[in-house]
Amino acid sequence: MARQLALATSECPVARALEAIGDRWSMLIIRDAFDDIRRFSDFQKSLGLARNILASRLKALVELGIFDLRPASDGSAYQEYVLTERGRSVFPIVVSLRQWGEQHLFEPGETHSVLLDNEHHEPVVSLQVRSRHGKLLAPQDCHRQRVTR
Repeated sequence: MARQLALATSECPVARALEAIGDRWSMLIIRDAFDDIRRFSDFQKSLGLARNILASRLKALVELGIFDLRPASDGSAYQEYVLTERGRSVFPIVVSLRQWGEQHLFEPGETHSVLLDNEHHEPVVSLQVRSRHGKLLAPQDCHRQRVTR
């Protein structure tokens, strides 16, 4: 527990983000939400996740402001988990994980999914880190600096 508190209060944004949404189930729930899954039962079918674990992760994601819980859009008695602006801002993280996995975790000829844009039905261009001036940056081109918000 002390380690979790240390991560949640760390000065490192990476540590805080991982503590908040970095476990595999939370990321896969968010991934499924980008594929328009909104109902508890649909998340469970997609992920094959035990109900108690799914309920716990969804509750935490609602508390973090990643999802809003709303009445079902079809007027039924169900509720839906809808991504908030904060939740939608996770999209580049999911895309970068996907692209890294596509590039490094599949053998040649092995079947996998790719992300296509809806307008042209072409693969999404790989994300890149660039300076404010448009220069492509590598790790050695960057440094960390402590700031106060």
